Amino acid sequence: MWAASAYTVAAAAVPASLPHHIRRDGFRCRAEAANPNDSRKKVMVIGAGWAGLASAHHLCKQGFDVTIIEAGSFPAEEVSLRGFRSPYRNIFSIIEEFGLQPFTNWTSSSLHTSESVEVEFPIFQDLPLLPAPLGALLYPQFSHLSLADRLTWIPLIAAAIDFDGTDAAWSKYDSMTARELFKQFGCSERLYREAFQPFVEVGLLAPAEQCSAAAVLAMLYYFVLSHQKSFDVVWCRGTVQEKILNPWMDFLKSKGCRFHGNKTTTDFIVNKSTGGVTGVLCGKDVYEADAFVLAVGISTLKSTITSSCALQSKQEFLNVLNLSAIDVVNVKIWLNRKVKIPRESNVCFGYDNSTGWTFFDLNSIFDEYQDEPLTVLEAEFYHANQLLPLKDEQIVARLLSYLSRCIKEFQEATVIQQIVSRLPKSATHFFPGSYKYMMKGSTSFQNLFMAGDWIISRHGSCAKVRQRESCCYWA
Repeated sequence: MWAASAYTVAAAAVPASLPHHIRRDGFRCRAEAANPNDSRKKVMVIGAGWAGLASAHHLCKQGFDVTIIEAGSFPAEEVSLRGFRSPYRNIFSIIEEFGLQPFTNWTSSSLHTSESVEVEFPIFQDLPLLPAPLGALLYPQFSHLSLADRLTWIPLIAAAIDFDGTDAAWSKYDSMTARELFKQFGCSERLYREAFQPFVEVGLLAPAEQCSAAAVLAMLYYFVLSHQKSFDVVWCRGTVQEKILNPWMDFLKSKGCRFHGNKTTTDFIVNKSTGGVTGVLCGKDVYEADAFVLAVGISTLKSTITSSCALQSKQEFLNVLNLSAIDVVNVKIWLNRKVKIPRESNVCFGYDNSTGWTFFDLNSIFDEYQDEPLTVLEAEFYHANQLLPLKDEQIVARLLSYLSRCIKEFQEATVIQQIVSRLPKSATHFFPGSYKYMMKGSTSFQNLFMAGDWIISRHGSCAKVRQRESCCYWA
């Protein structure tokens, strides 16, 4: 792979025909081991998040000559991927492969509401196994939720069974809001308010009336109906970038993968005679390859489309401009005293009209803070558009006010250090009607493929709501 200093490059310099080791089935691309007697096929992966690194990892193992380009200077940590659930088998397998042990033990978690209701979620795999979904229904300690309220969600199982993850099922339920789904299937108002509404606002990062019923059904099946232990979670014992992504990138480099940071994709070069992509433009630099993987989020892709004549020529990419993303605000604070936080992770809901949020006890999760005499915690606000324009001090004051309503000890604490990060349009929004604009793993360019949490798999589902059962579609 090489970078040209000139803007132009001969369109036919690299054959645009699809490498015969890369197979398409309409929804995804499968990489197969290269013949050692063939010259190594070059693949360019655009994006160094989870999907990009997973794509590069698999391609390197299959013998391809892989290069990653990334708009930032290093691999990018993904918004909202903090907990690693029991079914994330691909992630656990890859991390074990390069010898890391970055995770805590399995942990319990809490749900806090503005009405001072606290719900404890146990470590489900430590409890007697019950037929799904009985464990998820009976084991959480809903102190204010009667059994009668809990049982009103049973009719929803019919919708979850009907929703089989196919393209037809997604199309059927995607036009309905999550709120309409719960009403239609008879969930009590208290069950919705104390269980399902927080589940949606933190799981899909937006209010239920702004989320697709199809996306919610996919999450319900994944977390509740499939296996009792699916909700169990471990946490990274430091930042994901420090503990996982950077070592992963080093591992890939040791296998011959190349990395070019600070490269923003602006367009693609297309061979008009074959219809295949021959190169990717990053400003005036050109990178050529036999195949390309776009492993970026919706906002990044929308920005690329607006500058790319090649992508604008295809309706599937123009459709992406109809999609949207969610604002997130991240806050890390150090307090002047040690506050006892019963559980490592905490989901919070109902403190304003549209924002779900979480907070994490970093003294219990991060290695570097375990002996810290003061409290260090991190919070994340989702659908946080109303927080973005506020000053840092205003956001921190609001956080401390909310924390004091969750745990009274916070009322006596003072913030002595703070870091506020604003992440506009950084997480996928599965709004009603969004499914028809999502992309598949393969595109109408014969050698350009997609990977990411919002890409439709061959089963019709999106990786985000399947919670990264697969990191990408080069599998």
